[in-house]
Amino acid sequence: MTLRTRPSSRRFRASRHGASAAVFARKPTGASSQQGFSQRRLTDRVRSDVRVLFVGINPGVRSAITNHHFAGYSNRFWKVLFDAGLVPEPLTFLDDDRLPEWGFGITNLIPRPSPGIDSLTPEEYAAGLVQLRRKVRRWNPAVVALVGVTLYRFVFNIPSRVPVSLGLQSERFAGARVFTLPNPSGRNANVSYAEMVTAFASLKRTRARRDSS
Repeated sequence: MTLRTRPSSRRFRASRHGASAAVFARKPTGASSQQGFSQRRLTDRVRSDVRVLFVGINPGVRSAITNHHFAGYSNRFWKVLFDAGLVPEPLTFLDDDRLPEWGFGITNLIPRPSPGIDSLTPEEYAAGLVQLRRKVRRWNPAVVALVGVTLYRFVFNIPSRVPVSLGLQSERFAGARVFTLPNPSGRNANVSYAEMVTAFASLKRTRARRDSS
């Protein structure tokens, strides 16, 4: 598909592990107040027959508290799944354990929850990439759907000055095809809801082609 995102203003630098990670100027704040949820870990929803694996950067606060993926009040992930025809009925974050019914799985690059991605460290990105590669090799999905252009840029070391198209990419990740989706957060002003639906609907077509091949 031809949807293109605007180049991000975030800059990337090489980590000591040889990967690149988003670097933000702001330092972590309120560590003591965040301790309650930051120690929690969100459960992956995946079965051995997964066909499409959704990957987020890391869980938000509400996801950590509820142990459900994409649980933020303004997150449109579950609405767009239905509107794009990927699932046959409307779902909410409370239904994330049903995703395997339709051949989907869901996980995160970095397990530590946070209010945003500002406080995530280059070391966490690098370690998360190692773990994600192991998961994909173990689960063997046909498609890895990276939720957010920022995540795609990190995984494949794409500089922020280079435009990124949503949709099926030429790269592979641990043998799986790679599909870039827009971040469904309500704070994402770069992509309209209609464009999100278009992107997710393209994933549905990609999955159908893979299933029939």
